[in-house]
Amino acid sequence: QVQLIESGGGSVQAGDSLRLSCASSGRTVSTYAMGWFRQAPGKEREFVAAISWTGSSEYYADSVKGRFTISRDNAKNMMYLQMDDLKPEDTAVYYCAVDKRGSYYPVSERMLEVRGQGTLVTVSS
Repeated sequence: QVQLIESGGGSVQAGDSLRLSCASSGRTVSTYAMGWFRQAPGKEREFVAAISWTGSSEYYADSVKGRFTISRDNAKNMMYLQMDDLKPEDTAVYYCAVDKRGSYYPVSERMLEVRGQGTLVTVSS
C-alpha cells in the first residue's frame, strides 16, 4: 500500500506563501492520480486540489482556485501544493492522497484516499 509523507507546513501571515510537498515512502506514485485535502479545527476534511497522473489536468476547490497550484514531478516521485495569498481560513492540517484504485485512472475526487499524517498550516491575520 502506498504511504505518503507531507512536509512544508508552518505558521505564516495572511498574504504569505507556502509550498507543501508530498513524497511516497518507497513505492512509486508516478502513475497514480493524486490530490490534497485539508481539515480545519472543528470541521470535516475537505478536498483542495487534484492532479492527473500525467500532470496534464488539475482540479481545484472553489475556495482555493487562483491562489493554489498543484503540481507533480514524476521523475522524483513527488507532488506539490504551492499556496499563495494565504488567508486565515486556509488554516488546517493538509493531507496528500492517492487514487485508491491504482494506476492510470482519471482523476476522481471520491477515489482519492488520504495516506499521510498531514502537515499543519497556520495563517494569522
